[in-house]
Amino acid sequence: MILFKNAKIYPINSEPFTGSLSVKDDKIEAVSSSDIQGEFDEIVDCGGNALLPGFIDAHTHEGLFQGEIGDAGDDVNEMSDPITPHLRAVDAINPFDPSLRESYEGGVTLLNTGPGSANVFGGLFAVIRPIGSVVDEMLIKSPSALKIAFGENPKDVYSKHEKEPQTRMAIAALIREWFYKAQEYMEKKKHEDSDDEDKKPEFDLKLEALSLALKGEICVHAHAHRSDDIATAIRISEEFGLKLVLIHATEGHKIADYIAKKNIPCVVGPSFPGREKAELNEISFKTAAVLSECGVKVALQSDTYPPVKYFHSILCMAHKYGMKREEVLKSVTINAAEILRIDNSFGSLASGKTADILLFDSPDPLNFYSKIKKVYVSGKAEVI
Repeated sequence: MILFKNAKIYPINSEPFTGSLSVKDDKIEAVSSSDIQGEFDEIVDCGGNALLPGFIDAHTHEGLFQGEIGDAGDDVNEMSDPITPHLRAVDAINPFDPSLRESYEGGVTLLNTGPGSANVFGGLFAVIRPIGSVVDEMLIKSPSALKIAFGENPKDVYSKHEKEPQTRMAIAALIREWFYKAQEYMEKKKHEDSDDEDKKPEFDLKLEALSLALKGEICVHAHAHRSDDIATAIRISEEFGLKLVLIHATEGHKIADYIAKKNIPCVVGPSFPGREKAELNEISFKTAAVLSECGVKVALQSDTYPPVKYFHSILCMAHKYGMKREEVLKSVTINAAEILRIDNSFGSLASGKTADILLFDSPDPLNFYSKIKKVYVSGKAEVI
């Protein structure tokens, strides 16, 4: 058992306070503003410094894209077909990717990682521990989401291939076409036990993946920068009853009230890059602040840029540009956990939750100069 005492505890779901937290095995046992009694194998005097849940990177491509080794490390986009919902991140994640192994330096104890946005349907994401030797032993949830993409990325890729889609209209049409196919497939599957062979569907791995989204078993994570693409994503999600999450939402501030009214969560970022393409003309850390102020559930992401070992700097910048302190901390803990549907075990410091814990070297985790001193994953200290 471990006791953290004299800590500035940020439970996330309530106001911070000075107190103690105990861990038994891989779970948080107690959180209290007073001393916790018992026999402990380790006692950590936090010296009044901040204690937080481990950070969750709600959207990234870490493990699938090791850019420094070129094509050999690039498994993030299968650019041979715009319709690849059946691809699974777990089949491409390299556990020994150095960027994964640096995650704890940024306080990231969980990542939602998967295919990129070259395709209209990219594939299935997975929530993983960033460090391990075998992907299957690193998995927390798979699949965690279905990736789709609007805007310039699929247009650019398939215009070069002289294939559909080459316009936003074609992207939307393809999404509708394949979800309609999946609906028909699901209807036919109701007759699998029938003696009538004409009523039985031929097995289709793509449609199986799309069926997960149509049944609401996984959310649809929609890559969308421009405000009109955001509106199209919402429109299509309502047509098919999808559980939508907006990824990037770079122009989300333009229609923040509309997104809030539709109750659509946003995973915002990365906000560090420049304007490499027209969709990023209004890229800013202010977007997260505006969306949050309007009542949108916001998570922050790295998207592999900046490298996840600098993840803490994203929080500091979001706060600097107007996002409220408590909302910044929620964005990489409980909000991210709720968006990924893993909040029963992660995202806050509460009794019974997995003991993913960060100890800072100062009482203020949003001070740019604060450093993460220790990282505990499932109750075990990790080297950073």
